[in-house]
Amino acid sequence: MFSLQKALGKEDRFFELLEASANEARASAQALTRFFQAPDTARSLDDFAQSRRKEKEINAEIVESLATQVMTMFEREDVEALAKSLYKIPKTVGKIGERMLLAPELLRGADLSQPIVMLEKATNILQLMIQELRRGAVLDEVKRHNAELQRIEGEVDKLLTERSVGLYRQGEVGRALFLKDLYDLLERATDRCRDAGNVIIQIVLKSR
Repeated sequence: MFSLQKALGKEDRFFELLEASANEARASAQALTRFFQAPDTARSLDDFAQSRRKEKEINAEIVESLATQVMTMFEREDVEALAKSLYKIPKTVGKIGERMLLAPELLRGADLSQPIVMLEKATNILQLMIQELRRGAVLDEVKRHNAELQRIEGEVDKLLTERSVGLYRQGEVGRALFLKDLYDLLERATDRCRDAGNVIIQIVLKSR
């Protein structure tokens, strides 16, 4: 039987890169929390740009490593899928910040704190899953983390769908469209976390 644990050393650099990528996903979610809580005049996109820049560098190294190194532990398509999902998280989160900065007056009175907190929690869980993968991936533990990711994604989806229903009844079409765009981006960012979790589960199952 193929042993995930025995092969760890051979793919150590990939683990480092994937952990770094997950860390930038978490950093972008933390930046969004700070951004949303800050006064309008204190909001800046710098933290989002920094996470996005680092994520691009990490992703570029992953792509280069996949092209030049022999894989013994992972299937290339799994690493590519995981790296792609992680790469998209800071990108999507940055777009949320950009939208908020475009029309802060339309954001006033809208409570996005719950889905933002849930997104940050999802990125925390995702990082734990990648760390678990590096330690040898106990299937039950990874499944438990993934189940929590699925639950969070479902709750965010339900919450934002419920809020979307009432938007167009308020009579402010511009504000409704603005908030609906933010809802869609928040849902998409959480979906990226779920997608990455699904890839990790797939990797673990293949290693057994």
